[in-house]
Amino acid sequence: MTRTPSAIDAIAEDHVAAIARLNPAARTALGLPGDPAELPDYSPAGLAADQEERGRVLAALEGTDPVDEVDRITVSAMRERLGVESDLYETGELHASLNVIHSPAQITRDLFDLMPSDSPEDWAVIAERLHAVPSALQGYARSLREAADRGLIAAERQIDAVAAQCDALAGDSSFFVSLAERGAAAEGRASANALRAGAESARGAYGALAAVLRRELAPVAPGADGVGRERYALHSRSFLGAEVDLDETYEWGREELARVVAEQEAVAADLYGAGTTPEEAMKRLDAEPVRVLHGTEALREWMQRTADEAIEALAGSQFDIPGPVRALECCIAPTQTGGIYYTGPTDDFSRPGRMWWSVPAGVEEFGTWREKTTVYHEGVPGHHLQIAQTVYRREDLNSWRRLISWVSGHGEGWALYAERLMADLGFLDDPGDRMGMLDAQRLRSARVVLDIGVHLGKPAPRELGGGTWDAEKARTFLYANANMAPGFLDFELDRYLGWPGQAPSYKVGQRLWEEIREETAAREGAAFDLRAFHRRALDLGSVGLSVLAEGMRR
Repeated sequence: MTRTPSAIDAIAEDHVAAIARLNPAARTALGLPGDPAELPDYSPAGLAADQEERGRVLAALEGTDPVDEVDRITVSAMRERLGVESDLYETGELHASLNVIHSPAQITRDLFDLMPSDSPEDWAVIAERLHAVPSALQGYARSLREAADRGLIAAERQIDAVAAQCDALAGDSSFFVSLAERGAAAEGRASANALRAGAESARGAYGALAAVLRRELAPVAPGADGVGRERYALHSRSFLGAEVDLDETYEWGREELARVVAEQEAVAADLYGAGTTPEEAMKRLDAEPVRVLHGTEALREWMQRTADEAIEALAGSQFDIPGPVRALECCIAPTQTGGIYYTGPTDDFSRPGRMWWSVPAGVEEFGTWREKTTVYHEGVPGHHLQIAQTVYRREDLNSWRRLISWVSGHGEGWALYAERLMADLGFLDDPGDRMGMLDAQRLRSARVVLDIGVHLGKPAPRELGGGTWDAEKARTFLYANANMAPGFLDFELDRYLGWPGQAPSYKVGQRLWEEIREETAAREGAAFDLRAFHRRALDLGSVGLSVLAEGMRR
């Protein structure tokens, strides 16, 4: 039976309409209505407008009573999300947002990857948006200056790295140049001229932002990377949608890391005999021809085949997967950062959910043993099942619940939970594939320890020489616990140091998911059904983990 929308749903829908008006990035990512050529207003005025909208929604919720359980979860979820966003605004954290992976400097560029480019009209919109880049980045610079006046400045490491990213986008080999040339080859002279002029405008804007970072912020930026306990606690709450004991979580992270390493050692012995270390086993796995793919097209085909096989095997047996959600498109990203990520479908599924692999320049070989677990993380039962299924549930969930609400600890925690679940279900019984899953779990466990250790300035372990956690100790620790190329690990470390609380949200989120499952199983006893648990939990959408626990208890 279709649920009748409530007054709470109306408040949520009005908020989505406001987001579509205020946030062109969300408009592009989610297929919301509005001018597709606009870019977000990152200026203090733009951030203030967002904050005013949050206040309006929170006030409206105070005066409206829930009519059912769906409403109660909506109210709890909106209060949690909008509340922590308001706290980030009031403390100046939103004005100061600058890091190597997810701040306006990267978001502005990355939006172009999601724009349609199939028609002359599409390329005309891209050209117009390119011309909007200077205004967006100038507004961003004003917010950074305002935050600096309040004493909130990103660490010197982040400023230097983002300035270098800006240099690349301003240079002769800029992404914007290649974008314009791709469009020019597809369209006529008028569009080609507009695209090339837009690319020059965007390049100039990034050059100007690099100058602001170097001339104004770098000279006064702190050298220390840690943000301290108070700021870290706020960011952790933002990423988890729950408050955790940071000191207890740090110690748990150390214990979990040791447990995963022990499991790796057992699998290494199973693969190649007693005494084989995990590091030796992984080198030998890399050398096995049957586990190596050659070329990005072979990688894409393998990703697609692996994802399709998982969907076919899990649909109906372990999960309820609606027809539109069974479509997952695997792509090689136009960027070359080394990241693997997922983008959700549009509201009408005209653009499907997509798994993207951003392959670094020159990399032509890929080990399936280490990446099968990644396909499950990004695809099914990971992000794609979680996100696309929520988008699909329009009969029960309002647009804010389906399209807007996203909590890293819920989403990334679920995806990491999904990796371990696939091992439990037998999809990673091959010892090499299981080693790949454990390699991912080891990195995520190490990030809990490293992230909390550096940002809270905790005492470093004896194996790192004691003293206080800092960037150099973190680098040594990361290299010892991650089987990846040094350049990639250096970027990952910069990410952790500049985005406090985000990296631990994967493993801590997995922990909270598993605790909620165990609590539900204990409460329901013999009646507990894992498939039903997953359906009920995912049907709530992406909510703060405290809200998830509350909803499952009710």
